[in-house]
Amino acid sequence: MMATNGKDACGLNGDDPSVSFNGGNDSFGEKSHSSAVNGKEAPPQNGGTGEERFTFSPQPTIEDIRRMQAEFTDERDWNQFHQPRNLLLAMVGEVGEVSELFQWRGEVAEGLPGWTESEREQLAHELSDVMIYLVELAEKCRVDLPRAVLRKMALNRLKYPASKVHGSAKKYTEYKD
Repeated sequence: MMATNGKDACGLNGDDPSVSFNGGNDSFGEKSHSSAVNGKEAPPQNGGTGEERFTFSPQPTIEDIRRMQAEFTDERDWNQFHQPRNLLLAMVGEVGEVSELFQWRGEVAEGLPGWTESEREQLAHELSDVMIYLVELAEKCRVDLPRAVLRKMALNRLKYPASKVHGSAKKYTEYKD
C-alpha cells in the first residue's frame, strides 16, 4: 500500500471525506452528473442498458492531486526517494494490489455487482494509490498528463476510426482500407 494517510493525502486535516461509489463526492460539492455528451444524451456504454453513464466528480483536478501529493512528499522529505524509476516500480506494485482484488473472480461485470462495500472501498484505495503514483511520475518526468491524454486520444481516433472498427477488438494493424 502507498505510504499516505487519507487525511494528509486529501488535505482534510481531520475531516472524514464522504466518498460515494457512484462518482459523487460530498466533500467537493456536486452529487449528480449528467450523462450528456456534447449536449446530447449519451448512448449506452459497454453494452449497457441505457442507464446514466458513470462520471467522475469535477474535483479534485489532476493538478489538485499533484499539488496535494507534492505537499505530502515535501513535508516528509521523501523527494529523495521519489525518482521516476522508484515511482514507476511503486505504481506497478499498486497495480498488483488492484489485480489481487480481481484475482479468482472470473469476469466481473461493470458496477461490481456482488462486491461488498468493504471490497469496493479497498478497490477505491488501491486505484487511488495507482493514480497518485501516476500523477507524481508524470510530474517528475515533466509530462503534462491532461494534454498528453488529449494528444493520445486524437491519435487513437486516427488509428481506430469508428467506421472501421465498430464492434471489433482487432489491433489497428489488422484493419484493411
